[in-house]
Amino acid sequence: MNPVLELRGIDKSFGPVQVLHDVAFTAYPGEVTALVGDNGAGKSTLVKCVGGIYPIDSGEFLFDAKPVQVHSPRDAAALGIEIVYQDLALCDNLDIVQNMFLGRERKSGLILDEATMEELAEQTLSSLMVRTVKSIRQQVSSLSGGQRQTVAIAKAVLWNSKLVILDEPTAALGVAQTAQVLELVRRMADKGLAVVLISHNMNDVFAVSDRIAALYLGRMAAQVKTSDVTHAQIVELITSGRSGDLGIAQ
Repeated sequence: MNPVLELRGIDKSFGPVQVLHDVAFTAYPGEVTALVGDNGAGKSTLVKCVGGIYPIDSGEFLFDAKPVQVHSPRDAAALGIEIVYQDLALCDNLDIVQNMFLGRERKSGLILDEATMEELAEQTLSSLMVRTVKSIRQQVSSLSGGQRQTVAIAKAVLWNSKLVILDEPTAALGVAQTAQVLELVRRMADKGLAVVLISHNMNDVFAVSDRIAALYLGRMAAQVKTSDVTHAQIVELITSGRSGDLGIAQ
C-alpha cells in the first residue's frame, strides 16, 4: 500500500533557528496516523509545511507516490489536503451550509445554487453518520463545541480530500463530545481517507490511531504501529526521544 503522503528529509529553519531536522513522515489511506510531541517539538511547523503555509528548506514531498511542490494552501487543497486547525475557522453568523461552502460557493448563473449546496452538505454529513445536528440551516453560533468540530471536519471531507489533518480536535471538548469526534475520525479513515491526528491526549491517540509518529525537538523519534508500542513507550519518545531500542540514535 502506497502512502498518500510521504515526507523525506524535511528541514525547516526560521532565521538561525532550525525547527525541523531531517524529518520523515508517512500517512496511509484508510488509517489514522497520530502525530504527537511536546510543545515546541515541531508538530505545527510540520503541518504548516504540508499545508503550504511554510515553504520547506530541503527534502522531498511526495503525494500519491509522486513528487510535488506545495507553495500555498491553494496548492495543498488542489492535491486533496485539508487541515482543520484548532480555531476551526468557522463564522458564527453563518449557518452550517454557508460555512461548509465558504469561499467555494456553488452558483447557478449569477445566483447561489442553494439547493445543490444543501444536498451536498446533507450527503457529506450523512456519509459520516453525523446525527447530532438538527438542521443544516442552523447558525454555527447555536452549536456546541462537539457539533462545531463536526462541521469543521465535514467541511474538510466535502472537497474530495485524500488527506485530512486535525489539529487537537478534542482539546476543548467534554467526554461525550470527545467520543463523538473520535468516532467521526475513525469513520473518515474507514471511508479510505488518510487522517493525521495531532493530539496531546494519549487515551485518544491509542483509542483511534493505527500508527503513531513521535516528534522530539524537531526530529522524528519514531513512527510505529500503535499495536506495537505501549503508552509508556510513547511518553518516553515524546519526553526524551528514545525508548529502549526505539528512537533517535544516541
